[in-house]
Amino acid sequence: MLVATGATVVLVQGRPSDQAPVTQPAVRTVTVQRADLANTASLPANVGFGPPRPVKGTGTGTVTKLPAVGQVAERGKELFRVDDQPVVVFFGATPLFRRLEAPGTTGSDVAVVIDNLAALGHRAGSRPKDATKAEYTPSVIEAVKRWQRSLGLEPTGVIDPGRVFVAGGPVRVSAVKAQLGVPVTEELFEVTSTARLVTAQVLSTDAGPARAQMPVVIVRPDAREVPGKITSVTHLPPAQDGAGAPKVEIIAVPDQPDDVSDLDIAPAQIRITTESRAGVLTVPLEALVALQEGGYAVQLPNGELKAVQTGLYSQNKVEISGADIVDGMQVVAAQ
Repeated sequence: MLVATGATVVLVQGRPSDQAPVTQPAVRTVTVQRADLANTASLPANVGFGPPRPVKGTGTGTVTKLPAVGQVAERGKELFRVDDQPVVVFFGATPLFRRLEAPGTTGSDVAVVIDNLAALGHRAGSRPKDATKAEYTPSVIEAVKRWQRSLGLEPTGVIDPGRVFVAGGPVRVSAVKAQLGVPVTEELFEVTSTARLVTAQVLSTDAGPARAQMPVVIVRPDAREVPGKITSVTHLPPAQDGAGAPKVEIIAVPDQPDDVSDLDIAPAQIRITTESRAGVLTVPLEALVALQEGGYAVQLPNGELKAVQTGLYSQNKVEISGADIVDGMQVVAAQ
């Protein structure tokens, strides 16, 4: 401080000013939130038409015509020929296992004939709900004759099992295995579903909780994700030499078939949920404080520590619980 007295200037030193207060570093806080957590696993898969099923003919005769790869077996249509006679497609659960000719014959194979004739417009009256009681009546025989005439065949009213191929539904020829001129009892061709399926063959340990009807996400080769579900989980037979770990085959379908209708055979992924928790309290991982005595805590903005129990870890979040831990609470997170 300067003090003026006449012409004399006296310098008087005052006490030093107080130091500026130290600024405390700001802490970052996050909110305890109630949320759903889930962990997933992505299984390598392929989009295609599913596993092939071999087809052999029945009875006797020589194969004189084979289907083309990609041909779809349609009800009432010729699929191949034996002794230059058509083998026609029926849909049903029971293959024809005997010659049908005598009135009064009953069985589930008769029910398949009645159902298919009706679907093709050759009605033979109603049949019992119990398929095993379906009867080969004179009216059914007349319907068979009408059907045979529509195919240009002699209307005998008799059906030989080797002249009808029974499938569970529309199928697609995926490969031809035989050549013309072979006996009909050889393996002739393979068929698959006409619907596009997503198939994964993985180690049993990688399949986790996969089960039929389980919702999944199907990841297309262009990375687009579409919802779907698992239709089957099948344990595959071990290798012939017994080597290798057990495997399962997982088949999934999209909820909307058009989501993969542009793909024939292409790589994909099936994403399944391996663990999940619904409506639990969660914080980011950086909010956890490791305690010296073991376990974890969260720190309140005032510095107080609250012990917590951890549950499911999912990506960058963790499930927590503990006394006084509530939804909406503010806790400190590491910078």
